[in-house]
Amino acid sequence: MERTLEQQRIEFAKQKFLATPLAGLIIWTIIGCIGIFFSDFIAVWAIFIGTGSIVYLGLFISKYTGENFLDKTKPKNEFDTLFLFTAAQAILVYAIAIPFFLVDHTSLPMTVGILTGLMWLPFSWIIKHWCGIFHTLTRTVLVLALWYLLPDYRFVAIPFGIVLIYIITLVILKNREHTW
Repeated sequence: MERTLEQQRIEFAKQKFLATPLAGLIIWTIIGCIGIFFSDFIAVWAIFIGTGSIVYLGLFISKYTGENFLDKTKPKNEFDTLFLFTAAQAILVYAIAIPFFLVDHTSLPMTVGILTGLMWLPFSWIIKHWCGIFHTLTRTVLVLALWYLLPDYRFVAIPFGIVLIYIITLVILKNREHTW
């Protein structure tokens, strides 16, 4: 029996959504630690490699959160596909981040930090919950504020600011009530 789009949306929204934010939290923590102990040159590579690795770490973590993104026995869900498109969109915005980085390498934590957080907006719409709106807006404001307020600590303050937003988002996701 074919499931309607609304049925697929409800099915998608019932997931835990812990693996990917946990992966983001872990990677941004590592990026922040590298910013403390290593040069900006190494910190730049940590941002590029680390943020590119979030999806793969999320796939691995999903096996332990019960989400198992690679489970081929689950029925196809159009919102899984939409979510992948939002992830691809976040990756494509490196086309904005890289030119700014080439002019000012300290712009990288800000541009990548904000642009890769934008995928939380459509996620919020999909699951009909405010947590993604909170994540995107708070992350954008905090990252921008830290970029201006702590110019000498951009490779440390911004990653740890993002970690804080991930912690709050994970608490919200863990405690959210389904409206279905």
